[in-house]
Amino acid sequence: VVLPMSSEEPDSAYIYFKDQFQKLTPNPIVMLNFDKTTAQNPKLNDSLQKAKLIFISGGDQTRFMNVVANTPVYASIHKAFDNGSIISGTSAGAAVMSEKMITGNQKLEKEYSGTFDNIRYDNLETNQGLGLLTNAIVDQHFLKRSRYNRLISAMVEFPNLTGIGIDESTAIIVNGNEISVVGESEVIVMKKPKGIKKSAQNKLISMENLEMSIYNEGQKFTIDNK
Repeated sequence: VVLPMSSEEPDSAYIYFKDQFQKLTPNPIVMLNFDKTTAQNPKLNDSLQKAKLIFISGGDQTRFMNVVANTPVYASIHKAFDNGSIISGTSAGAAVMSEKMITGNQKLEKEYSGTFDNIRYDNLETNQGLGLLTNAIVDQHFLKRSRYNRLISAMVEFPNLTGIGIDESTAIIVNGNEISVVGESEVIVMKKPKGIKKSAQNKLISMENLEMSIYNEGQKFTIDNK
């Protein structure tokens, strides 16, 4: 099942995925483009729960969660996951996996920017995500768009979480607390910030230490329990 609600062009997102994936599996591939009304539909939700794989398209993760949050679709995704289904996604579809979801917006800046040009506390905007990952926060297009400042900001706001920055053409496979890396580029992992101090005057921060690791295809790492 393809869930294209992140995308401004859901039909195109579905067709692109289907063209790629039908080369790999004989299983039927269908699109369920939920809205606030159809999100309540028991028949559609039953189909979603029974999917062997659920794929969430790229686009705007906030657009996706505005449809899904606090609806039967949210519960159906979790039920499918609990029953052993694979929940996957790209770009926005990766960002929604976290319980704390990065929206991309800055609280202290009016205009959206693809990256952050500074590190300040109480600047990172987060909303409710799917919560399939409760002990990590995910960012995407990471190296390509130089999103280090954004993920460091997340470490300031949520020091008990593991920050995972996934580059383009790269993926992580999560199995419990063990994570495997596949793809063409790298994954940046940040955790255990220490000695964080916040300036009340200008919201700048200082940090004495932060663990950072870089992984590529075939390598594995673990994330700590929340």
